[in-house]
Amino acid sequence: MKRPVVLGCCLWITGYSLALYIELPWLSLTASALILLALIVIYALRLPGRLLAGALLLVGVAYGYYHWNDQRNISALLPLTQQQQSLGGSEVTLLGRIASPVSVDGDRASFAVEAESIRFHESDAFPLGGESVQVSLRLLQQEQQAQAAGWRRGDALTLQGTLRSPAPARNFGGFDYRRYLRLHHTHWLLTAKGADQAQVEPAASRVSVVQLLRWNDELRDALGKRMDQIFPASQAGFMKSMLIGMQDDLDPERFQQFSELGLTHILAISGLNVAVFLGVCIWIMRRMKLARETYLLVSMLLLPFYILLTGASPSIIRAGLMAIVALYAARRGVLKDVLHIMAIVAWLMLVWDPYYMLDVSFQLSFLVTLGLIIGVQRVNELIEDAISSQVLRNTISITIVSQLVSFPVSIYYFNQFSLLSWLANAVLVPVISMVVFPAGLLALAAGLLHIPAGACVGWLLSWLNVVVFWVTDKLQQLRGFKMIWPSPSLAWIAVFYLLLVLIYVLLHKRHQLQRSDNPIVLQSYLYKKGKLLRILLFTSVVSFAILLWTGYSPNRFDRSGLVQFIDVGQGDSILIHTPHGKHVLIDGGGTITFEKRGEEWKRRKDPFEVGRKVLVPLLKKRGVHALDLLVLTHEDADHSGGLQAVMEQVPVKQFLFNGTLKPNAGIEKLFTTALNRKVPLLTAHTSEWIELDPETRLQVLYPFAGRTKQVELLQEQNAQSIVFLLEMQGTRWLFTGDMEKETEAALLESFKEKSEKQPKIDVLKVAHHGSKTSTTGAWLDYWKPTLAVISAGANNRYGHPAPDVMQRLKQAGVQIFRTDKMGEVQLEVRQGMIFSRMRIN
Repeated sequence: MKRPVVLGCCLWITGYSLALYIELPWLSLTASALILLALIVIYALRLPGRLLAGALLLVGVAYGYYHWNDQRNISALLPLTQQQQSLGGSEVTLLGRIASPVSVDGDRASFAVEAESIRFHESDAFPLGGESVQVSLRLLQQEQQAQAAGWRRGDALTLQGTLRSPAPARNFGGFDYRRYLRLHHTHWLLTAKGADQAQVEPAASRVSVVQLLRWNDELRDALGKRMDQIFPASQAGFMKSMLIGMQDDLDPERFQQFSELGLTHILAISGLNVAVFLGVCIWIMRRMKLARETYLLVSMLLLPFYILLTGASPSIIRAGLMAIVALYAARRGVLKDVLHIMAIVAWLMLVWDPYYMLDVSFQLSFLVTLGLIIGVQRVNELIEDAISSQVLRNTISITIVSQLVSFPVSIYYFNQFSLLSWLANAVLVPVISMVVFPAGLLALAAGLLHIPAGACVGWLLSWLNVVVFWVTDKLQQLRGFKMIWPSPSLAWIAVFYLLLVLIYVLLHKRHQLQRSDNPIVLQSYLYKKGKLLRILLFTSVVSFAILLWTGYSPNRFDRSGLVQFIDVGQGDSILIHTPHGKHVLIDGGGTITFEKRGEEWKRRKDPFEVGRKVLVPLLKKRGVHALDLLVLTHEDADHSGGLQAVMEQVPVKQFLFNGTLKPNAGIEKLFTTALNRKVPLLTAHTSEWIELDPETRLQVLYPFAGRTKQVELLQEQNAQSIVFLLEMQGTRWLFTGDMEKETEAALLESFKEKSEKQPKIDVLKVAHHGSKTSTTGAWLDYWKPTLAVISAGANNRYGHPAPDVMQRLKQAGVQIFRTDKMGEVQLEVRQGMIFSRMRIN
């Protein structure tokens, strides 16, 4: 009751949370307004029981407000949605204004447009009223890069292209681009080829919000270019991310390294940046002999511009607004409670945009800040007897609190945690926050006045950055400390925090008991109380350990099997979870590139790579701590390309391949990584049954045994695909890679020569994405599959699966699943029965 704003903010968040999971159609905006009126009347009349009633009513108001905002987040083109989806995209002409900086990366330019109207074919223009549309423009010539880079926010735009609805998640638990854009109030994608499809007219130069944002974009761009001149090329992206929030040039591998060590907060603009900015501003104004009220007011006015300059991410908005409220409170001499300030800022942000609550940056920023406010001093008190140094005590307390508070949210979104994260944060955060960041600001300020002076400071700072990168490299190489966690449930997260609070309360009570100076007559009572506390503390710690144990492997007692045909576009990737917790990955998909000589300009800084962007995140989210067996059926790019990221980020115990080597840089790098990590390489050939667990075994059918043991170079790989049978709880599965009809005939002939008749199979993985070069009638007649799965990319250029193959499967009475139409296909084995589910029905 001493912090009513904090309580009100918590109740508001509760209302939002209920709106996410419970549907109450009657609780509309009108109903919420009436509830708010009732809340005001109850408190105005000071009715009895107003506290509980007020809390419930405030939750209802928040629910209705979120629901109202969510209902309004629809497209003006909603009546045409069904028609657009049936056409698979419509050719349109879009009129509007560029509403974001234009990002040019290789042969692609992307930006948002405030669409004023849209015209389908020869029809009249349909008004959109400023609705946001995301544009992806493919550049056809190198000269178009400069042309697109010259476009600015606010420029009038007429663009011809194809309008589509953003794609939903095609894999269970995968990234949902449609939902992501909707949370940013965007419902449509417009794709176009060539900058000549766009007619751009520069915006008139007049003072407006758009013009201020345009100037801000130009200033950020100018600062980024100046930092390219000040800092070494290998460090410029790192410094731009840390100083002004520009992450476009940040090395993806460096970001991944910081992420695995729990150091990504260093790369985000937040409270530290605001504190340094305010410190510099106030120091300068004090030297100018300005009055206290004056420099506090000036600092408040400067902060919104600093928020915009650094990218206006949720974390910097939180820190900036908290600083503004704190400065106002200091100027007026009121509201000095930091918790109140944080609650006011959170409430303001959530009222402005309720979707902030679903943003990971918002969640982590407020959770960690709340933890530091509440927890650091309390942990300090617990360890003050053991550690005398105040500085060391503060460092340990900050590290412990921030790590514990952020842990559940981090593993929920990022599915990884390094046991060295505590050490990395304790060692590197003080160095970066107190030396690297201030020195970077000094280098930038000097470079704005005189580039050689800034470059000199940048050169000196680069030596410290080299040390920082060396430390992170060494810590990352200690792979035994990296843990992969599946995304926990919300109930698990709630219990985690409850147990954490309970353990602290018991430790605090125990600490008070140990420091008490009670008379001897109370010693017996204290002994009994201390014994009870020890029992409760032991029980709580054990419960906490059990919670972590179950969260790390929530399915350890589940005895069902699961075969997951992951949608990796035009390629294959199949994850098998056996009834006893073994994991087998068959192929890893991959992006096929067709870059020609002289087209190096098309290369993107952060290209889409199936392994890093799709496969590895899914493996982590599903709690694959290690792959017991990795099978590469053959070495074509659409099967092997994604495995490099898998090999780098997920432990692999054994690697089975077809005994050949396709001569290219990607395959050489994959096998080199496997050798460096001491992963056993196994060459496949016909074998007896190999036990994976008590209920699962596999048998390699092809390649045939008897080939030379020497690895041979082979460019054409399809004919050498590994073919194997899998038995799981009595069900039979046949995996075929990209085998062709010649291999099918050879296998059938070998069975005939051995007078061997294989039992029918339950599931056939159709070879070569359903190409007409395989899956012959004789092959289907021999195996008689009940189900067939075809892994192919949606709208692929090859026409897979072939109509002939589809016809043969239907004639054989086979139930067909295909990833191009259904997204990921999962087949679960329970007590010898197979149950299916698809991501897209």
